[in-house]
Amino acid sequence: MTKLIVICGATATGKSRLALALAMQLGSAILSADSRQVYREFDIGTAKPTVAEQKLVRHYLIDICDPINMITVADYQEQTQALITSVGVTPLLLVGGTGLYIRSIIQGMKIPRVAPQTELRSQLESLGQSQLYAMLQQVDPVAVQKIHANDSVRTLRALEVYYVTGHPISEQQGENPPNYPILQIGLDCDVDKLGARIQQRTEEMIADGLVAEVKYLCQKYGADLSLLNTLGYQEIKQYLAGKISLDEAKELTILRTRQFAKRQRTWFRAYPKIEWFDVDDPDLLEKVWYRINEFMSWTSS
Repeated sequence: MTKLIVICGATATGKSRLALALAMQLGSAILSADSRQVYREFDIGTAKPTVAEQKLVRHYLIDICDPINMITVADYQEQTQALITSVGVTPLLLVGGTGLYIRSIIQGMKIPRVAPQTELRSQLESLGQSQLYAMLQQVDPVAVQKIHANDSVRTLRALEVYYVTGHPISEQQGENPPNYPILQIGLDCDVDKLGARIQQRTEEMIADGLVAEVKYLCQKYGADLSLLNTLGYQEIKQYLAGKISLDEAKELTILRTRQFAKRQRTWFRAYPKIEWFDVDDPDLLEKVWYRINEFMSWTSS
């Protein structure tokens, strides 16, 4: 029977390192749950597992898409669900900090398969949020109850789905949880210590060649590539354009990463089934290993 172990938490909490150690002990494989590691050539700035690490343990859902294309949550969910049933080992480790990716798997979210419609979105956005929200109230009063009047992203998406499919997004959503057992492990630490971890990782990325990576990606794909406007890449791109110094780019990256980590912590803390472990505990690996053995024994009985 398939069994799934989730390793989640904010950025820089050591999820990949712990997962690698666990997967080696379990003889398992790792499914990435990182919304940027799916893209080829975005390596250093996404803290993607190295080639050497990927040789130690099979990794999936890394480098599966060119950066000029975009993977939706529905795409990710479909590929991950297929892998869970076909990889042939158990347990599998689902590892990452993209909460929506993880939720799509463990809760079996029903996601409307509607790709972003650039022209339609442009037309809708020109109307303004207040009018869009009023339109949504007319076509999908159920969705309106869950979408704040100022939430332009979700309002636009709901209207997009409605006009493409002819059906309200509320009728196309819901959950269909998987029937296999899932253990959710969360990694966390003191806020100040997490800040220090983020600073150290940012400095390591720069030392490992992040500037050269961003320069190469800008030259190959153009500086307007949407992925180059994400955390770490955007700040280095500003440095390469001569708008800020490298030190300023580094400090800005650290600040924005800390803000991002705060949002991640809030997201994951909303899920009571996650069992939390302190990443600074010297016995972390042993304690998580003990819990996994309990889980494996319980689900086998």
